[in-house]
Amino acid sequence: MTYEPTCAGAHTKVVSRDELAERLAIARAAGKRIVMTNGCFDILHVGHARYLAEARAQGDLLVVGLNSDASVASLKGPQRPLIPECERADMLAHLEAVDLVSIFDEVTAIALAEVVRPAVYVKGGDRQGQTIPEAATVEKHGGSVYIASLIAQRSTTNVIERVLQSYAASSAG
Repeated sequence: MTYEPTCAGAHTKVVSRDELAERLAIARAAGKRIVMTNGCFDILHVGHARYLAEARAQGDLLVVGLNSDASVASLKGPQRPLIPECERADMLAHLEAVDLVSIFDEVTAIALAEVVRPAVYVKGGDRQGQTIPEAATVEKHGGSVYIASLIAQRSTTNVIERVLQSYAASSAG
């Protein structure tokens, strides 16, 4: 059984895995090129906006797999995420580049990639040279992996560090 959060009041682009499969079947029948990416997207910033626009440019429909709160905590530590999963999903859904958002509870997006079967799977430039767990699943279904441009110093971790430094400086003075 897959994790299916209830995000009451979220944008209509935020869908369950079952609804995602239904919408993608319609898109495939219409000949749409499906692109997928995934991540925590804890604090949206310009790096995310540019990354998602670049991902969307790889095809006709962009699916964003969003790590659940439990998944983020297992990847980033118990203090994360800062923003709850339904709010993060809703924020992503309001971006023009994003067509569909589906929350997943696993540490990797392999199971979600199995449902999406994207023509292109996009990861950020910070993953250059690293093993991408979802790659074998994507390639098994005839898709390819695309590494997006890296925007220096534009990560959620960097944003959090700058906020903490600013807070420490203002508290010390």
